[in-house]
Amino acid sequence: MTDPATPFQAHDHHACTHAALIEAERLAKARGARLTPVRRRTLEILLESHRAMGAYDVLDRLAAEGYGRQPPVAYRALEFLVEHGLAHRIQLLNAFAACMDPAHAHQPAFLICRSCNRIAEAPAETVRDALQSAAAGTGFAVERISVEATGLCPACQEAA
Repeated sequence: MTDPATPFQAHDHHACTHAALIEAERLAKARGARLTPVRRRTLEILLESHRAMGAYDVLDRLAAEGYGRQPPVAYRALEFLVEHGLAHRIQLLNAFAACMDPAHAHQPAFLICRSCNRIAEAPAETVRDALQSAAAGTGFAVERISVEATGLCPACQEAA
């Protein structure tokens, strides 16, 4: 997995994006799926700045580039990316973000900067285990856990 702090720190973003696109192509092919031009461009848009984007923001970008303005264009591409582990849906923001570790099935915690909207993925196994343990004590069977935390990234803390 990419260092969870990377989106919040200076890094070679071109290399980061390039590696993610190569991995996405490899995974899609291995899974018998196709990363069509609109799906690839949607992923590129999500990778541009490590920020979550709403479907209509993605649609606006796609439309400006000639991919069409119908909402299903963006929704189908985003659905494909999520289904194949190449993107995540961020419930808190009703938005989507590129997955930074698509080669491994995982359910990360999302660290969301409330100022700049950058997002980082962090391991969340211990949080999920604690929640499942607490739920089991009540007889509740957890089926899905989404861990999303808001706060300030290092750059926004410094600016404040």
